[in-house]
Amino acid sequence: MLNLSLLMLERVGIVIILAFLLVNVRPFRQLLFAQRTISNKINLIIIFAFFAIISNITGIEIDSQNHLVSTGILLNLPDENSIANTRLLAVTVSGIIGGPSVGAVVGLIAGLHRVIQGGLAAWFYIPSSAIIGGLAGIFYHRRASKPQPMMLMSPTQGIVVGFAMEVIQMLFILLFSPTGWQLVKFIAIPMITINALGTFIFLSIIDLFLTQEQEMRAVQTHDVLELADRTLPYFRAGLNQQSAASVAKIIKEYTNFSAISLTTTTEILAHVGAGSDHHVAGAAIVTRLSSEAIQHNEIRIAHSKAEIGCSHPDCPLEAAIVIPLDVNQQVVGTLKMYSTDAARLTPVEEQLARGLASIFSSQIALGAAENQSKLVKDAEIKSLQAQINPHFFFNAINTISATIRHDTEKARSLLIQLSTYFRSNLVGVRETEITLAQEQAHVNAYLTLEQTRFPDKYQIKFDFQTNEHVMLPPFTIQVLVENAIKHAFVGKASGNQIRISVTQVAQQLKIEVADNGSGINPALIQQLGKQPIASTHGSGTALQNLNQRLTGLYGQASHLQFQSTPHGTTVTTYIPLKEHA
Repeated sequence: MLNLSLLMLERVGIVIILAFLLVNVRPFRQLLFAQRTISNKINLIIIFAFFAIISNITGIEIDSQNHLVSTGILLNLPDENSIANTRLLAVTVSGIIGGPSVGAVVGLIAGLHRVIQGGLAAWFYIPSSAIIGGLAGIFYHRRASKPQPMMLMSPTQGIVVGFAMEVIQMLFILLFSPTGWQLVKFIAIPMITINALGTFIFLSIIDLFLTQEQEMRAVQTHDVLELADRTLPYFRAGLNQQSAASVAKIIKEYTNFSAISLTTTTEILAHVGAGSDHHVAGAAIVTRLSSEAIQHNEIRIAHSKAEIGCSHPDCPLEAAIVIPLDVNQQVVGTLKMYSTDAARLTPVEEQLARGLASIFSSQIALGAAENQSKLVKDAEIKSLQAQINPHFFFNAINTISATIRHDTEKARSLLIQLSTYFRSNLVGVRETEITLAQEQAHVNAYLTLEQTRFPDKYQIKFDFQTNEHVMLPPFTIQVLVENAIKHAFVGKASGNQIRISVTQVAQQLKIEVADNGSGINPALIQQLGKQPIASTHGSGTALQNLNQRLTGLYGQASHLQFQSTPHGTTVTTYIPLKEHA
């Protein structure tokens, strides 16, 4: 039995090779963490079935007297002989990784091969392997809403599942094998122990990979936040050679790329690093890759000089990521990250480039919006649309930085919400009216960041009794909610409630934001929305600007109406009912 255990332990190496391939070879890694489409499942079935068959033919042959006969390649097996192998280990992990359908099909294929290998006396391996693969798949866990890789099962859980699956197999052997009890006595302990251990090792390798990746992402997210903070002043000044040169230097400082380049749609604005002798600021774009990215508004990745398409014969750049800088669905330039070693261009670098491009696009749009707002005649109304509170921005950055330390996934989600908040502000600069869905996304982004700073302090309830395509001026709800959060709950740490209601009343849209705060000083109610009001928490300018915007668009009937008691305040406005075409 000891010899059998040692030989079985050697066979576990097959599955360790599989785990190594799944986390280290890019095509296999994509199969491991991608969404479970039909084609993805078929590819997983092929891979795991291949390893299950390899486990069959590299098994340990055992004769009817429980003697170890052969440890070579077993293509054919006498009817009276058996095999101790790691087939079931491959079947079990296929279910854990791919789900019940993948596990069952892999088990079916592995069982069929076992029958072909050893004759019809081994028929029971077909249903047993399929059942075990399906049962293992019950433990398959994946939240489709999260595209990031996540652990499917802990290694400790893997031991339990591996143990249980082998016990089931032993029951089948006991019931249907001609030498059932004699064989089970000899192989049960080695096979149950080794295959449970193999499941643990397989999942441990994946767990180690994911842990390292999460740590790398945490560091990367922190760097991205610092980058965003340092580059914001330059991009707010506009996309030009001076700002691009400063930004390119900052990016290169924070990343491992050999060169960083920023361009417009036609010329190079800045190039820092390798290849700067011929990639010169002011020159026309010289790489085919950049032209394709701009033309199709899609990311382009090159892993060779030929794919980059630089015409200079001595260009040292061997790999590149070119990402269009997109502002309102229009390409205004590109962010290009180059490496002189193609092997260094990993998925981590690709993800970093995508994240930076998204942030930079928002920052460029912010700069363009601010420049545009200066040219608008209606300065008071446009100041409402263009306002982005710097204190809110830096508070959000600090909140996300703190969150990174203990929850990288939440930090990533908050970063996305911050981007949504900025984009919503930018939309408001250009649009007179937006849909209720767009306004709600803006409000949700703001609330997510605020509620992260002050957990459990506010309870927000949305009561929309209309469809999401109705139109309203941008910032209408957001300003009222922000005003309630800033002023209604002074001195109250909990039990604070805000209700946001949007309903159709005849041919009008009724928008109402109510809170259960301490109310408004009756002496001030008549001034709200009409003039600035001195306060330790603000000036009331946002309400004044919003009121002017509503009455300017729809007339005095749409002015803000305030009702307040010591138990709360309700702000209401009625605007014409209009739906997005």
